[in-house]
Order: sequence, then C-alpha cells, then structure tokens
Amino acid sequence: MLRVTLGALALALPLAASAAPENYTLDPYHTYAHFAVDHLGVSLMWGRFDKSSGKFMLDRAAKKGALEINIETASLTTGDIDKGSRPRSRDEHLKGADFFNVAEFPRMSFKASDVRFDGEKPIEVAGELTLLGATKPLALKIERWVCKDHPFSKKPMCGGNASGAIKRSEFGMKYGLPAVGDDIRLYVEFEGYKE
Repeated sequence: MLRVTLGALALALPLAASAAPENYTLDPYHTYAHFAVDHLGVSLMWGRFDKSSGKFMLDRAAKKGALEINIETASLTTGDIDKGSRPRSRDEHLKGADFFNVAEFPRMSFKASDVRFDGEKPIEVAGELTLLGATKPLALKIERWVCKDHPFSKKPMCGGNASGAIKRSEFGMKYGLPAVGDDIRLYVEFEGYKE
C-alpha cells in the first residue's frame, strides 16, 4: 500500500510543478480605476471611473502574467455633477474635448504582459496605456495581492490594489496646465474570478 501511495505521489509531483496558467475575469462591481491631480497648487482633486471590464492571466510556476483592462471614460465622476451658476459642472468639463473627450474616445485601456514576481506574488505589471488615441508605457506597482476562495460563492478569486503615474500632457491632455497638474496618480482596485 505504501508503494502505491508513493508511486501516485511521484506521478502527481510533476503535474503540480508545471501548473497551467490560470485565467481570471475582472469583477465589474469590485474593479475600478481612480486618479488624483493637483488643483491650483492647493489641493488634490479625485476622480474615478465606475465602469470597467477586463481579464488577467497568471502563471505562478513560470512567473508570467498578462492583464487587459478597459475603462469606460463616460463613467467618470468626481462628485461634481450640479453646474449651479457655472456653464457646466466639473464632470461635464472633464468628459468634454478639453480633457477625456468621451464622445470621440469612449474607452481607455491598459494592456500588459510584463509581470515581475516576488515568489508567487506579482508585484509589478508593465504595459501600455491607451488614452485619447495615444499609447504610452505605464507600470503599475501591485501594493496588495490576495488569492482565496470567495467566502460566499466559494469561487477562486484574486485581487488587490495597484498604482502608477502618468503625465497627462503626453497623451495630448494639456488644458489648464500648469494650474491643473500634469502629474496624474493612478489607482486601480481589482478583483477577478477564475474562469
């Protein structure tokens, strides 16, 4: 009996060591991107995008991964939707041609296949951000990473928090410079379910 058990274990070990890549679909209810920008040198203004979709692949054994996230720019909100006595609200202005130009560019995307690991955990993902028709390099530092079964559905999931930075002028978004900052801090909270 011991020989049979050891034989089965020996056969299973190579399979465990060469685990297949795992694919995950981002949960649109628990994944969103937001940003911070300096306003007049006085305060940081925050905004977020409420609609996104995407997927990621993780191969822990091979230390490889890939990520694709699409963000609907019209889902932008900064909490300022009432124009009051102004010609437009801040959200209307940000969605217009001076900034995100959502009519012409309804989506921005980030695609990456260069992932750095620390052990089995990804710690950085580098790729390209496409915004306003321009594509530029972007690296996101993964500041929190957790994989576990969802406590209610029991589905395997992974997620966490990531951040990076861009200069908006590099994408052609130059309105208001330098009073409204050029340096944009990006944050992404994400959760994905294994397919």
